[in-house]
Amino acid sequence: MLKIFKYLKESKWSVLAIIVLLVAQAYCDLALPQYTADIVDVGIGQKGIEYAVPERMQESTFGRVANLMTQEERALLTSAYEQAEDGSYLFRGDDKIREQLDESMGIPLLIVSMMEQGSGMAGMGVSETGDGFDITLSDAQVLALREQVLEKLGDTGETVIAQRALLFVQEEYERLGMDLGKIQRNYLYRTGGMMLAYSVVMMITAILVGLLASRIGAKLGLNLRERVFSRVVSFSHAEMEKFSTASLITRSTNDIQQVQMVVVMMLRMVVYAPIIGIGGVVKVLRTRTGMGWIIIVAVALILALVGVLMAVAMPKFKKMQTLVDRLNLVSREILTGVSVIRAFSREKFEEERFDKANRELMRTQLFTNRVMNIMMPVMMLIMNGISIMIVWFGAKGIDLGNLMVGDMLAFITYTMQIVMSFLMLTMISVMLPRAGVAAGRIEEVIDTQSSITDKEQVQDEKLKDAKGLVSFEDVSFRYPEADEDALQNLTFTAGPGETTAIIGSTGCGKSTLLNLIPRFYDVTGGRITIDGVDIRELSQHKLRSLLGYVPQKAVLFSGDIASNIKFGGAWKEGIPQISDQRMEEAAQIAQATEFIKSKTDGYHSEISQGGTNVSGGQKQRLSIARAIAKSPKIFLFDDSFSALDYKTDVTLRKALREKTADATVIIVAQRISTILNADRIIVLDEGRIAGMGTHRELLKECEAYREIARSQLSEAELKGGAAV
Repeated sequence: MLKIFKYLKESKWSVLAIIVLLVAQAYCDLALPQYTADIVDVGIGQKGIEYAVPERMQESTFGRVANLMTQEERALLTSAYEQAEDGSYLFRGDDKIREQLDESMGIPLLIVSMMEQGSGMAGMGVSETGDGFDITLSDAQVLALREQVLEKLGDTGETVIAQRALLFVQEEYERLGMDLGKIQRNYLYRTGGMMLAYSVVMMITAILVGLLASRIGAKLGLNLRERVFSRVVSFSHAEMEKFSTASLITRSTNDIQQVQMVVVMMLRMVVYAPIIGIGGVVKVLRTRTGMGWIIIVAVALILALVGVLMAVAMPKFKKMQTLVDRLNLVSREILTGVSVIRAFSREKFEEERFDKANRELMRTQLFTNRVMNIMMPVMMLIMNGISIMIVWFGAKGIDLGNLMVGDMLAFITYTMQIVMSFLMLTMISVMLPRAGVAAGRIEEVIDTQSSITDKEQVQDEKLKDAKGLVSFEDVSFRYPEADEDALQNLTFTAGPGETTAIIGSTGCGKSTLLNLIPRFYDVTGGRITIDGVDIRELSQHKLRSLLGYVPQKAVLFSGDIASNIKFGGAWKEGIPQISDQRMEEAAQIAQATEFIKSKTDGYHSEISQGGTNVSGGQKQRLSIARAIAKSPKIFLFDDSFSALDYKTDVTLRKALREKTADATVIIVAQRISTILNADRIIVLDEGRIAGMGTHRELLKECEAYREIARSQLSEAELKGGAAV
């Protein structure tokens, strides 16, 4: 969770804007139910009359009401009204005065109404004389009269007072000849217009929140992919072995998508839900319906449901990402090795292996989906049950006169908003654990530091005019977590204009030795130098700019033949800077010209991903051409001629010898025929140098070399020194 919030720091201003917009949206959302209640209660029930404070009163009515008020209230009433030319009184006060008068005019209007209807007020100090009412009461009598009225009305007093006062105002308007229909329409138009305005604001804020959240999510995904990719590209072989390729692909795609999706949902829900929930509770408390206990029941049921779901589903969510990794790994292995699988008729076995991984993921996903699918029906059951309870108890309140229809409708709406806020939090809480696991896996990659790093102060300037003299000085190497060294105490020199070959049995450390030169691994003992400078004192970029590396397994990239050959040179704005002439020369030396020209588009012929549309020998020749086109100071060939036929091998090595006359060439080979004419042959045996010299010298002095030679050369070649 904290990791996900950490990602949002980069877009803090956009997040702040979203919070402001969500507060505005919640304010509008919370205002609408009250307007709905007002339309039902005031607009329809009270014909648009909001307050028990008439906009206009007859002179007689004004006097009667004033005489039923305390001295302080009477002064406020007199200041709020102004007598017109026709003798009636017009309200001229502000909203604050209106609200104060609304609290004090209810009972006076009720008493006047009761007296006009002939209700007996005997015993209350009120007398009827002539054509009107001569009511002369002191403040003490007014307060005593109010207590008697409230006592007579009982529990429904406040509701009855409000209703009778508003009814009297309607009758007063009719007596004055005012158009009640117009008053009602004006109120409905005004209130409906406010609802429409709030709805438009809600729509605009929702659109802006969605836009900003989507932009933040997209930017987050972009940044995470860039960070993961740049980190993975900087990994040495040790880190690449720690994370499987399938896992890195999953982390770069599926995991980032999970985080991106949750961030968008979180920005739209996690901030909004508490605002609407707390606001709903405040609004419910203000409705004074006496049904607040229903909210407590609803929240308790929802929390219990969420708690059970989380306890059941959480472990499965954490397991799901591991299962996705596993499925990707199996899929990748099967797809990349499909030809071997077919050759050995292992389709059935691999199908079962894939089916096992697939079904295990499916079972976990089905379990979590089923648990989550239970949530929505149960949540709807709770919501509908709460609605029934509100209607049931609200109807009783309306029947007793304690509650108005509009208030009940508003209460239902606010309750649903509170429940929905918890539902939104539940939905995001379901997604957060999986996103948290994904974020942890992403951070694991980003936080992993490469074991191969550049020093703060590099010595690249010392190799400004590098010659390419490579020296191994008592070099030892041990793989991470290995029990013993793979290479031990290697000391030799490979100079410019010379070819140094490395040969030995399988697993003796030939490729490992070669991988130490480009710093795919760092030595654990001794040092490797180029022109006397320790390669660890150079930047990786400078070091590798001196090398032309051809791996044991030829690797081509999607594009065309030209882009693959020019791949090793400098690039500017996505365009390789190696000239076509150098490219064609490299292809000719690598003996690739013939098959390139046989293709319809020549050098612009398409190369599919991984070079699957060319043969193994063609891939090796293009890989060799790529290294040659770079014109490096040091050539590294890791058994790069194994897929070539003997004729092509001889021709290529002859052309290569002329091209690399001033460069250092280090060749790892399995076939002695490839290295017969090498200036220096190093024989490795279990990570140690078993012999060093020319082919003839080693045949005489090195038993390990003789054993290799006997397995590959005829007796005549052995006796004759194997001259070619």
